[in-house]
Order: sequence, then C-alpha cells, then structure tokens
Amino acid sequence: MTAPDPVRAGRALAGAAAGVLVLEGLAVLFVPRGIAQTGEGLTGGRLTYLLVLAVVLVLAAGIQRRPRGVLVGTALQVPLLLTGLLDGVMWFVAGAFVLIWLYLLQVRKELLGSPFGPVGVAVRGDDGGAPGPTP
Repeated sequence: MTAPDPVRAGRALAGAAAGVLVLEGLAVLFVPRGIAQTGEGLTGGRLTYLLVLAVVLVLAAGIQRRPRGVLVGTALQVPLLLTGLLDGVMWFVAGAFVLIWLYLLQVRKELLGSPFGPVGVAVRGDDGGAPGPTP
C-alpha cells in the first residue's frame, strides 16, 4: 500500500521522526541526574557524552526533511541505546524509543515504498494536482 499523496505523507512522517528525536534528546538530558546518585557518579566524560548526544539528537531532528535525515536518525539510535551502559533504566527508555523509531520506519516503508528512499515528487497535471482515480 502506498500513500495517495507521497509528498504529504513524507512530510508527516518527517515531522513525526523529528518529534521522536527531540523527545529522545530530552530523555537523554534526564540521565545525568540518575547517574549522579550512583557509585561512580557523574564524571566529565559521561556528562560530555550525554550533552553532545542530546544536542546531536535535537540537531538531527532539524534535518529530517532532507534526503539523508532518516538515515542519520536511524544511526543515532545506537548511541542512544548505549546510554544504557551509563544508567540501567535507559535500556528500557532507549529501547522504547528504538521500537518507536522502527515502527516509524515500517510505516514509512508501507506508505512511501522504502524506509530510507527519497519521497516521490507530486506531478501536477491539468486537474490542478488533485489525486487521480484509484485503479
């Protein structure tokens, strides 16, 4: 099944992906509070890793409408999942976000034909761009 208007579906899915990445960035910013209360505590390296990851996730949300935006977002799921090494509860939080991301990729594949491919360009005909009859 493909979307009747792939451009519109691509924009909607890009917005959803951007929203998920921003939420992931916010979740990563809550991790230092939990790490500070553990045995080793919050070291400079851990704090730098978390802050850089949070900033990169938010910046990746801004490029979701570009051709490789979804690929960048998918690659960032790995370092997000690795935050579980810093705080055990992040295995569950990051795992939930990874499952949501995989669901978005599946929906993108169903609506656009490919999880990472470019969004098709709508062709404007004599009917003013209205969708044609379904076969």
